[in-house]
Amino acid sequence: MTQVRAEGLAAALARGVPPLVWIHGDEPLLVQEAAQAVRDALRSAGFAERQVFDGGRGFRPEAFVAEADALSLFASRKLIELRLAGRPTKETGQLLADTGARASDDTRLLVSGPRLDRATTESAWFAALDRIALIVPIWPIERAQLPQWIGARLARQHQRADRATLELIAERVEGNLLAAHQEIGKLALLFPDGELPPDETRAAVLDVARYDAFDLVGAALAGDAPRALRSLDGLRAEGVAEPLVLWALADALRTLLRLFEARRAGRPLAQAMREARVFGPRERLFEQALRRLDEARIRGALQHAARTDRMIKGLDGTDAWQGLAGLAMTVAGAPTLAGN
Repeated sequence: MTQVRAEGLAAALARGVPPLVWIHGDEPLLVQEAAQAVRDALRSAGFAERQVFDGGRGFRPEAFVAEADALSLFASRKLIELRLAGRPTKETGQLLADTGARASDDTRLLVSGPRLDRATTESAWFAALDRIALIVPIWPIERAQLPQWIGARLARQHQRADRATLELIAERVEGNLLAAHQEIGKLALLFPDGELPPDETRAAVLDVARYDAFDLVGAALAGDAPRALRSLDGLRAEGVAEPLVLWALADALRTLLRLFEARRAGRPLAQAMREARVFGPRERLFEQALRRLDEARIRGALQHAARTDRMIKGLDGTDAWQGLAGLAMTVAGAPTLAGN
């Protein structure tokens, strides 16, 4: 088939999704977004079923092949994903080339993983696969390009910023695109559409370090409800903006949900944490929360976060800080005050 860069993926998918799509690169955010674009295109084309395989130590090639070759029990089209943690072996590559070549019109394969090296892309099995697949290499965003990339992301949420502010955000995230994505999402909560006020925006970008709303998140993830409430009271007393606190809590909830989904799909938790940029002491906090909470409670908490956002905007008569307290208690696993 062909190779296409991430910016041309939407146009390529609009022309039809080939039997196999392989996305590879070392930017987890961009790999995830490209994979989601493929899922969305296939869902629109009627591929209602989805099966996910993890390509780690427990990968069973025979189960993958059986699923790819099986007719759907529900007479619907299906997507089969393989998520690789490292470079594919020759055997895995040949298996994918063979399976993709005989895939029916009702089956599509999506492979994602780290960047493929030259030895892999020049192999015989990759040449065979390249004839039937859409290959999507994800290239890193160079530091010089990062302000422009941030500006484009802001434009998606109908916001814009001056060059100095874009440079500050780029410096703050140190090339970490997931961190940049989080900062951009925070600005959508804090400010309306249009031009971002430079001084307030730069203060907001630095607020996390100054007020450390993540102390609150850490206490909630650890299940320490009293400490979480004390931290919340301190943030309120210091005049921290409610949207910033909501963003910190909601970001932890979204990370928890991604970890639950990865575990349900049979993927190693360590790999899922790396992809979610959860490192160091935060790993233990999220592990504690995963043991204490269930997926339904997390989804309910995200709905509560949406209600809290309405409180902050004055669309709900409830005090916004009460909503934030309920949300913190939900993350902490407290049975009361959650408002769910």
